[in-house]
Amino acid sequence: MTSLSFYLKVLKKIALGFFKSKRGKFTYKDLIHEGLSILELLKQMGCPIIIQGKENLKEADSTCVFVANHMSTLETFVLPAVLGEKFRVTFVVKDSLLRYPFFNEILKTLKPIAVTRRNPKEDYKVVMQEGVKRIKDGVSVVVFPQATREIIFNPDKFNTLGVKLAQKADVQLIPIALRTDAWAVGKIFKDFGRIDPTKPICFFIGRPIKIEGKGIKEHLQIIDFIRQSLAKCYN
Repeated sequence: MTSLSFYLKVLKKIALGFFKSKRGKFTYKDLIHEGLSILELLKQMGCPIIIQGKENLKEADSTCVFVANHMSTLETFVLPAVLGEKFRVTFVVKDSLLRYPFFNEILKTLKPIAVTRRNPKEDYKVVMQEGVKRIKDGVSVVVFPQATREIIFNPDKFNTLGVKLAQKADVQLIPIALRTDAWAVGKIFKDFGRIDPTKPICFFIGRPIKIEGKGIKEHLQIIDFIRQSLAKCYN
C-alpha cells in the first residue's frame, strides 16, 4: 500500500463519516471503530504499532484530562480508539479545524473546545470554562500543550494548560507520550504527508496523577514521563 492509496482509504472513511454525521447517525463508537481501522491500515503498510500502559487506565476515573505531546495529524484520528470505550473524549483544537471540509462535521460530534491561538489570555479562558463544562458532562478532555506539531519534544514549549484544567475541574490527569511521525507533515497539504513504514507508532500511557498545590511538581513529572517514554520508542 502506498501513501496515496492509504490516504484515499482514509478520505473515503472521512466522507462516509461526514454523510453519517449530517444525518445525525455518526456515533462515538463509529469514531473508535474508524480509529482502529486506520491503525490497522498503517500496520498493513508495515508500521509497528506499540501501545503500552493501557492497564493504567483501569486506575483512572471515567472522566479526566489527558495531556500529550503533539506530533502529527494521526493522534487526532486514533486517540479515542487507543483510549477505548471507557472514556468519551474531546479535544482542544484550533478553530480552523472546524472549517475543514467533511472532517469538520465529524469533529463537531465531539463538541471540541476551539481556540484561536491569536490571543493566549482569551484562549486560556475558553479552555478553562468549556473544559470544566465538558468534564461535568462526563467528557474527558485531551490537551496538547505544545499547540503546534513538533517532531522533537521540547519541554520549553510544553505549557501547563492541561495541569491547570485538571486542577480547576478537580479531576485526575493522565500523561500520554506519543510518536506518530510515521505520518509526516505534508509539503502541499500539511495534514497529509508521506507515510514512512520504517518508523514505529508509539503510545505510552502513564498512571493517573492528582494535581496538588500549584501543580509544578506534577508538570515536571509529566515532562519526565514523556521524555523517558519517547527515548524508549526511538531506541
